[in-house]
Amino acid sequence: MFQTLKNAWKTQELRTKLLFTLLIVILYRLGSAIPVPFVSGVSETINNNSANYALTMIAGQSFEQATLFALGVSPYITSSIIVQLLTFAIPALERWAKEGEEGKKKIDLMTRIITLVLSVITSFGYAGLVISNGWTNITLNGTSKVVFINVFQSANLAGLKFAIMVACYIAGAMLVMWLAEKINDHGIGNGISVILFANIIARLPQTFMSIYNGIADSIARLNSTNYDKIPVGLSEDKLFYINTDPDRILYFVSNIVWAVIVVALLIGLTWLIVWFTDSERRIPVQYAKKVVGRKMYGGASSNLPLKLNMAGVMPVIFANSIVSIPGTLATIFAAGWLTNLANYYFAYTKPLYVVLSIILLFAFAYFYIFMSFNPTEVSNNIRNNGGVVPGIRPGKPTRDYIKKILHRVTLIGAIFLCIVSEVPKIIVSIFATINDLNTVFAGFATGVVKFYTYGANLFMTVAFSGTSMLIVVGVVLEIVRELEAQLTMRNMKGFLD
Repeated sequence: MFQTLKNAWKTQELRTKLLFTLLIVILYRLGSAIPVPFVSGVSETINNNSANYALTMIAGQSFEQATLFALGVSPYITSSIIVQLLTFAIPALERWAKEGEEGKKKIDLMTRIITLVLSVITSFGYAGLVISNGWTNITLNGTSKVVFINVFQSANLAGLKFAIMVACYIAGAMLVMWLAEKINDHGIGNGISVILFANIIARLPQTFMSIYNGIADSIARLNSTNYDKIPVGLSEDKLFYINTDPDRILYFVSNIVWAVIVVALLIGLTWLIVWFTDSERRIPVQYAKKVVGRKMYGGASSNLPLKLNMAGVMPVIFANSIVSIPGTLATIFAAGWLTNLANYYFAYTKPLYVVLSIILLFAFAYFYIFMSFNPTEVSNNIRNNGGVVPGIRPGKPTRDYIKKILHRVTLIGAIFLCIVSEVPKIIVSIFATINDLNTVFAGFATGVVKFYTYGANLFMTVAFSGTSMLIVVGVVLEIVRELEAQLTMRNMKGFLD
């Protein structure tokens, strides 16, 4: 990998693309730190809401700090999903998709329009959330309980300030979309993936500080009696006071074990993702010999490589975007029934969240492969070039054979994505379920619940470690493969050399 980067850096065009991508990432990080007018004193309430952790991972720290890029790429991702689904439902869009570059421009324009509409809707709700939580200097003194109406009833130009905030969030979301598209056009890698990569990498220092602080706090509690009255817990009704020696020891052991789990997951998942991403199913192809003049051509054996994880990280990104919608709506519109729905059913510690994530992962894995790989076109290309799959007749039998192999490969890839992204969530979900049972049946498993609760500062990191590593490692491997392809193309010698 490092040799590939070194060789790419020596090539002027690739060096320009790498520097351009790095510049876009820097601009995005700078935009994530730009404050929005009238916003101040933002707390960590958004991030502490477990239903919104997936959205926080997608939008980055700007979502929890209510800065210019608070909405991140979420509207753009959702818009891309909608357009891709409509492509198969609406014949006109399907024709556009087959029209080449002109059709792509039309679809891109439609994606941008839908992104704008989603940004407007989300910005209204998010600005209302920021105001209702008191994170602005806007004073609400209207009579309506609805924030949108109350701001326009209030004095001191509250309505104008609200409109300025909404305009800033809309502009931020559209600017993020523009940055992602510029990476697609002039940089290296997929724009959405690169921006998500930047968000996750930016959170790594915070993750390691959480590990350090947890261990340091547990050591301090172990060696001192000044911490007896400081509770540790997930919420006000689930607090444990560490006032006995066994509790102090358990708190220390819990933090060590959770830290080891996080580090082991990061290392193990990195190795597993790299190994699996390089795995492929090769379909042998035999090309017939043919005589042209006095020379004989063909007769060579080749293969059609099918990557086991052909869909890459996009199914994971799409699935997490969909399952985070209830939490997003609950956060933005603050309706009681929405909040209960998000916290009790769509929190990532709940079984329903995990089940829906698995179903969506399988669906998007097959959908993405169906969009990017055409067995009919591949079988026709093999036949037109005089090739044949040994034991399979050309034409429809070859197409059916490739399609059958593709379905098996996609199934294996989807299972792999589920194992990597969902098993960590399942681990945390098991402990959360035991915690819920302990609440219903008092004393059911107090020791296990304490172990779970004492590691509360890390279990969100554990739950999303698989998803995060899939995106990070997947983006790095995607960029390296693209660089290798560009280098290979530039180093190939023609017949005039």
